[in-house]
Amino acid sequence: MAHDQEPQHDVRKSASSGAGILSGIGAEPQKWALFLDIDGTLVDIADTPDEIVVPPELPKHLDQLSRLLGGALALVTGRALPYADRLFSPHQFPIAGLHGAERRSAAGTVDRVEPSGAFEELKTTIAGQARQWPGILIEDKGLAIAAHYRQAPEYQQAVEAMMTHCLDLSGPDFTLQRGKMVLEIRPARASKGEALKAFLSEPPFVGRMPIAIGDDVTDEAMFRVANEVGGHSIRIAETAAETVATSVLASAAELRAILATLGAASSQPDNSSGKEAS
Repeated sequence: MAHDQEPQHDVRKSASSGAGILSGIGAEPQKWALFLDIDGTLVDIADTPDEIVVPPELPKHLDQLSRLLGGALALVTGRALPYADRLFSPHQFPIAGLHGAERRSAAGTVDRVEPSGAFEELKTTIAGQARQWPGILIEDKGLAIAAHYRQAPEYQQAVEAMMTHCLDLSGPDFTLQRGKMVLEIRPARASKGEALKAFLSEPPFVGRMPIAIGDDVTDEAMFRVANEVGGHSIRIAETAAETVATSVLASAAELRAILATLGAASSQPDNSSGKEAS
């Protein structure tokens, strides 16, 4: 078993620095690959997964931007693939789900870690124990299980104790992932950083510089990889946060506005940098 580590140093940038990086995509779209978290990054965080609201134009803007980048746009999320696909229907994108435990390449090939029978039993145990705490939401993601305490923060310590104990029972193949008011047990050999590496080894991402964007400690692994290969990392943060990201944006709304501008520019008749519109 393993426990994910917190970022080890504090990098604080002005809230405008991430906007400057993204605004340069249109000038050289063939140079860049974009990797986007979903919750808190593309869409605002909600109390429960079912309450997530996707702005109506966002799927179209992502598709426009994907075309501009020649398809080199991927979603890297803690959500399962089917859930993420529903959010952005009818458009589909290359995606790493469950923090990299499952991944669909640009060619449509899906790789995933299969859950064991013992892990299925562990998920049942977690769901049963959580019933004693009103407001605690257990999210069974198949290959992972998350305990959300956003609606009942008074039970945070109890939930942490339960999830830590269950991690001890789960064996060396799993790790405890901490996020914003959520604790998740997931496969240890999966991470958003490893997912980003896998994408960068495949068309259309190979040979491009990554721009990784996320809002949480769960995104730090892909920030590190983006930094290591000479790309950019952008943290969505209303206030200064401890992160290895090299730049920040103030909010998901600011990111959406930038993506909308880039998408609209890419759809102009004189644009020839990306895929042909269909």
